[in-house]
Amino acid sequence: MDADIKKGLMGVTVDETSVSKVMPEINSLTYRGYAAQDLCAKCKFEEVAYLILNGELPNKKQLKRFETQERKERKLSKTLLQDIKNFPKKAHPMDVARTAVSIMGLEDQETKDNSAEANMRKVMRIFAKTPVALAAFYRTRKGKKIIPPKKNLTFSENFFHMCFGKVPNKDIVKAFDVSLILYAEHSFNVSTFTARTITSSLSDIHGAITGAIASLKGPLHGGANEEVMHMMNKIKKPENASKWINNALDNKEVVMGFGHRVYKSGDSRVPTMREYFRKVAKIKKDKKFERIYDIVEKVMIDRKNIHPNVDYPTGPTYHLMGFDTDFFTPIFVISRITGWSAHVIEQLATNKLIRPLAAYNGNKHRQVSELKNR
Repeated sequence: MDADIKKGLMGVTVDETSVSKVMPEINSLTYRGYAAQDLCAKCKFEEVAYLILNGELPNKKQLKRFETQERKERKLSKTLLQDIKNFPKKAHPMDVARTAVSIMGLEDQETKDNSAEANMRKVMRIFAKTPVALAAFYRTRKGKKIIPPKKNLTFSENFFHMCFGKVPNKDIVKAFDVSLILYAEHSFNVSTFTARTITSSLSDIHGAITGAIASLKGPLHGGANEEVMHMMNKIKKPENASKWINNALDNKEVVMGFGHRVYKSGDSRVPTMREYFRKVAKIKKDKKFERIYDIVEKVMIDRKNIHPNVDYPTGPTYHLMGFDTDFFTPIFVISRITGWSAHVIEQLATNKLIRPLAAYNGNKHRQVSELKNR
């Protein structure tokens, strides 16, 4: 009997999770039961990070403790800072993120302790230090001096401060916060499943996060926001957009930033991120990418009935904020560390080694001949 193979595990339910779900009845991504767009409207990123990691939204006292701990853990070791300075300037920032987290694992005194308490402490260190490491590389690869983190700045404010030497206005910071909230978690996606698979062998959380980052680097997953920006830069101006996208579709090219395996009625994160993309464009007095956005979106819906995913508005938003294109996915990383970590802890709580089967389609049994007879 032929095996019922599910390529890409499509449609296969492999475990349970209480971290997040796309609820079809409201067509919305939810974290611990809360709609992501509602969290964007009423919370800052640190509140949502706490929710994902702890299961409930924090009160004022809990949030203060969480923020204090995160800010206390931002400082990098002298060894890691020197390593970052020695990294090749042309290295992809995702490789930097992956390597930095792995080095953190080498340095952490609790790496071998897989208890829930130790893992939560390690999560806070990874969560706090990874954006600092990436911002440090953002500077060094441009030949600029590394800017130390500031404890009086929020998570998002500190990232801007370390990358650019200044914090933008509150609306830009809010747009960045919103993007982090929308990227923070998305159930059993490729990188999350990678982290859970590594964890199932009882490996350490640094290894799980490192593997997840490697998985996220691929353009079919986290790299899509970068590809969206490359596409918009190829289009160059709104007058070219219709011809460009129609030619791409005629040539059966893959258009990144559109479609999603999970959503049946469009990615629920898009309206919120699109709103903040437009706000940032207005602040920056730049309507070019807005017009390109609208034209390409209309053609994709009219011709293919394929709607944008969250990467489509996020790419140009990060560009207008001033970030280099190859830093878009690393920004995804500093957010998704929360979701990955929650899944690692959840996996360990009811662990079973993930070991699927494969249907063999190779040669039948053969006899080995001696070298002289081959």
